[in-house]
Formats: sequence, structure tokens, C-alpha cells
Amino acid sequence: MKVIFSDETIIIIEKPAGLLSVPGRGASKQDSVNSRVQETYPDALIVHRLDMATSGLMVLARGKTAHRKLSNQFERGQVQKSYIAIVHGLVSQETSEINAPLICDWPNRPKQMVDFDIGKPSQTQFKVISKGANTTRVELIPISGRTHQLRVHMLWVGHPICGDVLYNPDEYPRLMLHAQSLAFAHPETGAQMSFASVPDF
Repeated sequence: MKVIFSDETIIIIEKPAGLLSVPGRGASKQDSVNSRVQETYPDALIVHRLDMATSGLMVLARGKTAHRKLSNQFERGQVQKSYIAIVHGLVSQETSEINAPLICDWPNRPKQMVDFDIGKPSQTQFKVISKGANTTRVELIPISGRTHQLRVHMLWVGHPICGDVLYNPDEYPRLMLHAQSLAFAHPETGAQMSFASVPDF
């Protein structure tokens, strides 16, 4: 894990794939972004999460006031996020938006699923970056912020993210999904902050 920016109010880190955002249940799941950052910054508080298998940018707040202000930005959709992913197949549309409501697949937790009857509204924009022999590199922009949203949406349109052992097991060594950009208003000064991270795939 790498800290790429910090001040008296916020901390920006790059999370590696395979690291929890917050501690889980049991002694073997205590290592996390939260616990590692708090070793250096005891006042650090998690504002949002990335799936354990996802790498990339996260912002943490220092103190309750900053946490409240940042959390409000996330809840109001005022934080801009984008991801890079490699998906199976050749995506035909260069740009598009996926509108598919999501809900927890209770018998198969923690899986989520598309459900047009009782699912919560969920939107993802995507843009093709490049194409390989039978894969496509895409930029994904979540308009909503549902659990596993990007993974389930790409699966639903027939282009599952490579390396997704939960939804579409394959030969890839990791989930090919990386949080590449993050932009928000600084919780103390109000200045627009923008950060970028290059994936290792």
C-alpha cells in the first residue's frame, strides 16, 4: 500500500489488489487499508471502500469533521471516480451507459444481481480504450455506487471483467479492475482535489 498524498485533513492511498479496505471477521482478516493507515495516522477514518480484489485510489479522512464532509460528498454524488478494467470479449459500442438495477443475491451472498422489479437504480458509463485479441480495455465511470456494481454490470452486458473469481472464474491471476482517478472538494478548504493512478496491467 502506498500513501500518495496527505495533509491535516485527508490521506490518499493506492490500495493493492488483495487487501481489505476494513478489517473482516477473524484473526486472519485484520490486515486492511484502515489498520495500516492508522499505524501512521491514528485519526484516519475510512470514507469509502474498494472490493478486496480491486486496486487503486482511496481517500481517508482525518477526524470526524472531515469524515462527515467527505461522506456527504459521496452520498450526494459529488465525487468523480473512474476505473480501468480489462473485460472479456470485444466490446462493440465505443461508449455507452448501462442502466440495470441491482440487489443482493441473498442465497449466494456476497453476490449481487440485476433485478428490474426490486433492484436499486444503478448506472455505469463506459468507454472503450483499446482492444486485444479477445479482450477490451475500458474506462468505467460509476454514476451510482452499488456493491459490485462495475463487476455485475459488465457481466450483465456479456463482457465480464477478467480475473473475477466471484462472478466469472478464469485464468487471470487477479481482478483486472483499478480505481484510476478520484476528484472531490477538499473538506477544509473547498479546493478541488484530483488524483490519478496507473494500473499495473
